[in-house]
Formats: sequence, C-alpha cells, structure tokens
Amino acid sequence: MTEILTIDAGATSLHTRDQPRAFLVVHHDNTSRVVELPDGVDVTFGRSRGATIMIDHEKVSRLHTRIRRTGDVIEIEDLASRNGTRIDNERITGITRLRAGDEISIGPATAVLGYTTGLAEVPSAIADATSGEARLVSEVDRAVRYRRPLTLALVRTADDAAIDRIAAALRPMDMVAEDVGDDYLVILPELDRAEGQATLERLCTDVSVATRASVLCPDDGSTVFELIHQLRTGVRGTRGQRPAPPPDAASSSAIIADPAMKRVYALVDRIADTAMTVLILGETGVGKEIVTEAIHRRSGRRDHPLIKLNCAALPETLLESELFGHERGSFTGADKRKIGFFEAADGGTLFLDEIGEIPLSLQAKLLRVLERKEITRVGGTAVIPTDTRLIAATHRDLEGEVRAGRFRQDLLFRIAGFAIAIPPLRDRVDEILPLAEYFLRVGAVEQNRAAPTLDDAARAALRGYSWPGNIRELKNAIDRALVLAGPVITFVDLPDKLRDANHRHLASSNPSDVRGQVADVERAAIVAALDAETNNQTRAARRLGLSRRALIYKMEKYGLKPLPKQ
Repeated sequence: MTEILTIDAGATSLHTRDQPRAFLVVHHDNTSRVVELPDGVDVTFGRSRGATIMIDHEKVSRLHTRIRRTGDVIEIEDLASRNGTRIDNERITGITRLRAGDEISIGPATAVLGYTTGLAEVPSAIADATSGEARLVSEVDRAVRYRRPLTLALVRTADDAAIDRIAAALRPMDMVAEDVGDDYLVILPELDRAEGQATLERLCTDVSVATRASVLCPDDGSTVFELIHQLRTGVRGTRGQRPAPPPDAASSSAIIADPAMKRVYALVDRIADTAMTVLILGETGVGKEIVTEAIHRRSGRRDHPLIKLNCAALPETLLESELFGHERGSFTGADKRKIGFFEAADGGTLFLDEIGEIPLSLQAKLLRVLERKEITRVGGTAVIPTDTRLIAATHRDLEGEVRAGRFRQDLLFRIAGFAIAIPPLRDRVDEILPLAEYFLRVGAVEQNRAAPTLDDAARAALRGYSWPGNIRELKNAIDRALVLAGPVITFVDLPDKLRDANHRHLASSNPSDVRGQVADVERAAIVAALDAETNNQTRAARRLGLSRRALIYKMEKYGLKPLPKQ
C-alpha cells in the first residue's frame, strides 16, 4: 500500500506546474510512502513522535536525520544518531548534498530521492483520459440516480485542430476528454437523444471527423462500462465492419476454469429444469446475466422467450408499465395497449437485473404477481394468468436493505427460492487470460482482422490487476487495446489503471529495487510508443493515455528529448 504524505509549508507552495518537484519514496515494513519536500521546510526521521517520518525501531535514534530543501538544493544531515545515516551504503558525516536517485538508509528504512523538472501550465480544453473517466462516472451516477438525460459521444479524428474547435464550441458544463488513439469522449449533460444528436451535428459540421457514435444514459445503459462498450462498438460499426457473433454455449463453458465457477455451474445444472425462482448475487459485471442465460438454456423453457430488464434503468412509473403492461389511455402518452414483460415472457424466463433498485411501492405489486401467477395491466381490470419463471440479480446486500427498511422481507423470501453467489473476477484469476483471449477473438471478428496475441508483460499485468469492474472492465480493456495494438498487445497498450497497478505491485513486492524497475518499465513504454508513432509526440502521448504535456515531462525525466539541431 502506498500513501502520500504532504507537509504543511504554510504560505510556501509545495510545488506548482512550473516549479521542480522534490519528494522521497520511503520504504519500511513492506509499505511505501511518498513524502513531498517543500522548499524551506525540514523533513526529519526518527523514533520520536515529533519526527516527520516516525520509524519505531531500536536502530533509529529519537531524531536521527534531517533533510532540507532550499530552492534546487536538497541537503541531508545526520543528527548525531547512534547508528548513522547512509547514502548508497556510504555513511555520511556533516551536511551532504543529495542528488536525484540517491538511496538513503536510516535503520531498517530506505528512502529514494525523486526530483523532477517542472512544466509550465498549458491550458487545454481537452481533458486527459483520467479526468474524463472521473467525470463520466459522476455524470452516469447522476443520470441514473435522478433520471436526468445524458448524451455521450465518441468522436474519432486525427485532426487536433478539429477536436480543439469542437471543445471550444461546447457549453461550460460539457467536456471533451481523450479516450484512446484518435478517439475522444464528448460528455453532454442534460441533453436528450434528439438534443444530443442536434448538438453533435452542429459540433461536427465543417470539421474533419472520421466517424462518431452516441448513446443516451440511462436509456441505453446504466453503467460506464456498458455505455463505453456501446460507443466503441458504434464507432467500429460505422466503418462497415461486421458484428461479432454472440457468445454461445461452447465458448462460454470453455472459460469456466475456476473451481468456484465450476461449482456455480454445477448448481445451475441442478436447478435449471425446476420452477424455482433464483436470486443471483455478485458484484456489478461478474457475469450474472451469463449465468441467467445458462439456466434458461438448460431448462425446459429454452424454446420460449428469455426477457431481460434492468430495474435500475427505469423510473417507478415506467418500470411498472414495462413489467405488467398498460391499457390505452391509462396515463398521458399511453395511446395504445402495451404488453408487459411478464406477458411477453409467458412460458419462458424473466430476468430482473438490479432488483434491489425497485421501489417499495412496486415491490408489493411484484410480490402479488409471484404469489398468484397473474397480472393486471396498469389502468386495466382484467386478470391475466402468467407462467413466467423469475430470475433476479443484485449486487446489493438485500438482507441489509431489509434491515434498513428499503426492501420487503417477504419479497426477499419469495425471490430467493435458490440463491447463487458469483465470485468477483479477482478471485477467479485462472479465468482472466482465457476471457481476455476470447474477447480478443470476438473483437478481431468485429474489426475484420487477425486476433492479436498478448505478450508476457501484458499477460502478467492482466493477471495482477484486481478488476473492480470485473468482466465488463476486462472486456473494455481488451476493446481499448485492440484499437491501439498491432499483431501483439503489449504492456503499453493496456489502460493506465492496469499499468499503475503493476507499478504499485512492483513497489510492494520488492521495494529495494522499485526505483529501477518502475523507471525501466516506464521508459521502455515511452520508447516503444515513440517508435510506433515515428516520434510523433501527440500520437505517442495518445497511445500511452497521457497528455502531450505529461509525455514531454517524462521524456525530459528519462533523457529522451531529442538534441537541438545544430
């Protein structure tokens, strides 16, 4: 685990974009800390609680070492400690000047000095990929939570001037952010589908845009991963590429490699051909829908419909109409009779995803349908029998929701006739690479190309990442890599989060050598990107998922800046 320690420098700024940054990476007790070195402020090491960095060890004196930065000069002084202070294994005496990369030893702890030259702040209307993702997460949450429209678009252009003109024409609340390669994410809050389309038409008029795709949240999806996947598929689809075939039984079963998932599918075989309601539990993106499809496919209902509904994507009034149908004139806009999902799935299976999001008033109506096996359309009086098997899914703790008064206990008893818990992807490590290779094959078909292979570094990074978004996040990462990669997907082609996690893993597993390992990996990634883009810094930065400003800074750090022409 790495934590960042910021020292309060009073009126002194720690560092700004146009000032050099100095910091220490401190390793002790299998943990790492990043400690900033502000100008004019002492940073002390010692066993005393008064020390800036407290190291409770018998080989460390109460106040052992002091480091002070004065402008560009950073000096270290041993405070007459009993066991001394060492720089690169040499014991120091008096005040000694430090250089970037020096390794300081204080008892059992080591600290490596980092010093990076500053960059002037260059205002840009284009956000980097990290800022874009953070904004997207918050906007999708707001759209789903409050039922507000959100138009998202993916614009593909190799013309920097074109995307600058698009950004300049946006409202203050809108955002353009780098995505991957020549793709840019456009976030348009509070615009419905028609308004969003009209805005995109206006933005893309008279600019060089190769292609674009758009979606509306929450109508087209209620999670970031769903929406991004639809956008990328849409951009590919507009280029005339044929769609990939859906996963079939053989391909899905071939990826069941983890013992826990084998147990899950053994349970599926046991209950598939019964009439029991099933509750599938698991984090978002673990594959609850795939398990539902397996249950339906292996049941006697396989020749009847499997209807799916995400309860989180609809408001209460619309959700009731979707479930039970409505009669003409039952509410404003109901100009004809509508058959609900229970009727449409008669004889088959109805899958209610995110059932924990159903409001209490609708939970009572759902309970009556499950108990009586009959429905009444909204605005109607006729009782309609239904033979529909219910499979529900949620990532919530429904027992906790019952205790909090947000979910009916009797409905929980009714839907949990048989519960199946799906483990997260991080606990199914043996399935990560087979799933990644399957998504590569599917994506390659979409793009009419041969499926790339994964090199060893990419495979290690995929296996070592925790995948908080589970299978959806893995598919998104592979989709992104396919945009960037040639015949081989390398470490450089993976998203920033995976690369950063790999760096943190190196730091925690071997802190004494982290300086060289991380620097070597990062430098090699930059060199590879520059080579792939024939030294075009803008495109290399985009390939690495960095801003051009950040790439130039790292090139200076690793001595990769070309020499000025004579």
